[in-house]
Parts: sequence; structure tokens; C-alpha cells
Amino acid sequence: MRMINKLTTTIAFGAALMLAACTGEPPDAEAPAPGGAPTSTLDPASVAYFQQTVGDRVFFETDSTRLTQAGQQTLIRQAEWLAQNPGVNAVIEGHADERGTREYNLALGARRAEAARSYLAAQGVAASRLSTISYGKERPEALCSAESCWSENRRAVTVIAGAPTS
Repeated sequence: MRMINKLTTTIAFGAALMLAACTGEPPDAEAPAPGGAPTSTLDPASVAYFQQTVGDRVFFETDSTRLTQAGQQTLIRQAEWLAQNPGVNAVIEGHADERGTREYNLALGARRAEAARSYLAAQGVAASRLSTISYGKERPEALCSAESCWSENRRAVTVIAGAPTS
């Protein structure tokens, strides 16, 4: 009887471990391997790598086109990636939150896109590889009338053309 209880407990424990392993989140592709290096399976020249590892967007304060320190760091990484991938071009989209008129937000989005484009050009990216477009408040990332959403919508997004997708 004691052997059956031990066997039942062992089987139940093993089943619980297997179930826990199956219901967990998938491993993070960017998590460091045992040696400390990232284990990304993405092609470093791909759009997916650019979006997920380099970062494709910078954020702005309300009514501002001034690049934050974090935004500058993202743009520096973008410039380095663009230097390593000279066959691709980028369109920088300017966006604004929902407050203000359509015309005001289109103009603000254009200035934000231009701020990002100018910073990339100052980092050595050929201006001929960069273009801008403003969507103002027409393409929000987040939908709500609160600062949590507005802060996600005040952005410039660098969209890559001419690179593999993954």
C-alpha cells in the first residue's frame, strides 16, 4: 500500500510539473542564453529585428517636438542599424494625440517626424534615404481620452522599406 501511495504521489507531482511547463509563457527570444548573449532568432537585417530590438518609435511630451533623452538613444540605435543596412530606406511618420484641431495636429506630427529625420541625418544617415509623413491624430496607437493613451499617440515611428520582414 505504501508503495502505491508513493507511486501515486510521484505521478501526480510529475503531471503537475508537466502541466505547469505547458501553461507557462513561451521563452523570451531576447533573453540571455546561459553564456549571457541574446538568443534572438530574428534576422538582424529584418524589419522585425528593427522594430523589436532597435526600436521603431520615439515619444514626445504634450505640444512638443523636442526629442527626449530616451528618444535620442532610440534614434542613435536606428542610425547604427541603418548604417549597417545601406540598402533600405525609412519613412518617418509623425503622430499626435487627439487633442487640438486636425490642422494643428497634422502640423505638429510633421514637425515631430522632421525632428526625428533631422536627428538621424545628423547621425550620418543620408537624407536621401529618409522621408517624412504626418498623420496628425488620424492613426492613434491607443484609444481613450486619458494621458495614458495620449502619451502613446505622441510619437514618431520609423517605418523601414526594402528589408526582409523577419
